[in-house]
Amino acid sequence: MTGTRTGTSARAMTAGALMLGWITLLWVLEGIDTATGQALDTYGITPREPAELLDIVPAAFLHSGWDHLASNTVPLLVLGFIAALGGIRRFAAVVLTVIVVSGLGVWLTAPPHTVTLGASGVVFGLFGYLLVRGFVDRRPLDIVVGVVIAAVYGSLLWGVLPTDSGISWQGHLFGLAGGVGAAFAFRRPRRTTRPVPPAFTV
Repeated sequence: MTGTRTGTSARAMTAGALMLGWITLLWVLEGIDTATGQALDTYGITPREPAELLDIVPAAFLHSGWDHLASNTVPLLVLGFIAALGGIRRFAAVVLTVIVVSGLGVWLTAPPHTVTLGASGVVFGLFGYLLVRGFVDRRPLDIVVGVVIAAVYGSLLWGVLPTDSGISWQGHLFGLAGGVGAAFAFRRPRRTTRPVPPAFTV
């Protein structure tokens, strides 16, 4: 029992440190962006320009202002922490998948002459991942977690609709799709029960 508690505590500390470090990085980058007159915004995604494919990853770490960053901070911290509790390597694979799928979706479908940046796609991806992970892995506890997340953050789903021309619903939609896809791509292998060999008496 002590070993299990120690392991859970260690995972929680690692997940917490990772997410606090990530959030700190985002705020530092926004500070640099502000101090340089939004010079980092050039790393946002401009659709259908081949050179902009290189900006898919950095765009997920940049924001268009303090309000934009603040709106992403709490959901990213909460959803990221919960997802990271399942293992850092799996979490990293999920996040990278979400960033790539969301970024490619923006690159392919966003209106011309726009620049898209921000962690919103990752937030939607983690939401989608946690929503279905328990059902994919067939783990009751994770199903409960998914139901709670749906109850708390279910309103996020409105963000995949084109209701605001200033918000990248494309990044939200493809981020959500990337998270759901990652739940299947990185599902935990099912344990197989070894057959018990027949006993013989002599």
